[in-house]
Amino acid sequence: MVGGRQTDAMNDTDKMVADALRGSWVHRLLPQSLWPYAQLARWERPIGWKLLMWPCWWAATMAFAMQGMPHGNLLENFRYVAGETILPFYLALFFLGAFVMRGAGCTYNDLVDEDIDAKVARTRSRPLPSGRVTKKQAIVFLVLQLLAGLVILLQFNWTTVVTGLISVVTILVYPFMKRITWWPQLFLGFAFSWGALVGWTAIMDAMNWPAIILYTGCICWVIAYDTMYACQDIEDDALVGVKSTARLFAENTKLAVSALYAAALGLFALAFWLTAMPWPAWLGLAGGATHMIWQIRTLDIHDPANCLVRFKSNSGFGWIIFAGLFVSAVLHF
Repeated sequence: MVGGRQTDAMNDTDKMVADALRGSWVHRLLPQSLWPYAQLARWERPIGWKLLMWPCWWAATMAFAMQGMPHGNLLENFRYVAGETILPFYLALFFLGAFVMRGAGCTYNDLVDEDIDAKVARTRSRPLPSGRVTKKQAIVFLVLQLLAGLVILLQFNWTTVVTGLISVVTILVYPFMKRITWWPQLFLGFAFSWGALVGWTAIMDAMNWPAIILYTGCICWVIAYDTMYACQDIEDDALVGVKSTARLFAENTKLAVSALYAAALGLFALAFWLTAMPWPAWLGLAGGATHMIWQIRTLDIHDPANCLVRFKSNSGFGWIIFAGLFVSAVLHF
């Protein structure tokens, strides 16, 4: 019996990706037959969909707050914003959309990068290079995820629907950029920041300068945090010829990340000013700046574990900015 349990444990380990989170809900709740698909979509690693979601939530909440007028009773305002307006429903849709589309993007990325993933220690155990999922199966799974994303998108106004559909171009282009340019993180920024445009149009039914400025700030933010993430793979990327801003910046990575974070904060501040955000939004921005300073001061680009922790902490940055904007919305209704 003891030997049998050890064998089962080894088999379970063999069915997991090297950089997947152990003990996640995927491995506790889903049958093993679905593990490869969950791993294709990175369901066991929530940081991706969180980072995709934040620009949606920020933009929608900022637009919603801008439309209101100040009132006095904060408790009644909170009940109204959280329970009687369209905002909570839209935030829920953005949560679902980010979860689904992040999974679709990862599946597509793995299809494109199968040859590269097979050469990198951290990724060669992923479902496609390890042979646990065929290309045909992965394509079917991708289509199902895209259809689910389309159903979610169709719940919004047509301006938002068109804006969301255009984002597919950024998703299609991104996986190829690491073969072409030292700036693949810029193209990830185009894709992962698109939610700022989608979130804004969902509330305003129009494209306006604050959304474009917020979108540009998010691009700077994405380049910075994904540069930290890419520091984990510098050696393998050099061996297989993959380009990245981490390799480009090299020993100047801290300085580059600092400049990108400063640009992001400046653009966020400009968007807040143009939309006349009240003091909670600015307090949230100050808290976010403090969080970014901590990241930079404690970043060790030669320690993969350190880089991963700082990268993941950007979800905390997302919460800080959102909290300031949400309280701003409550103050205005």
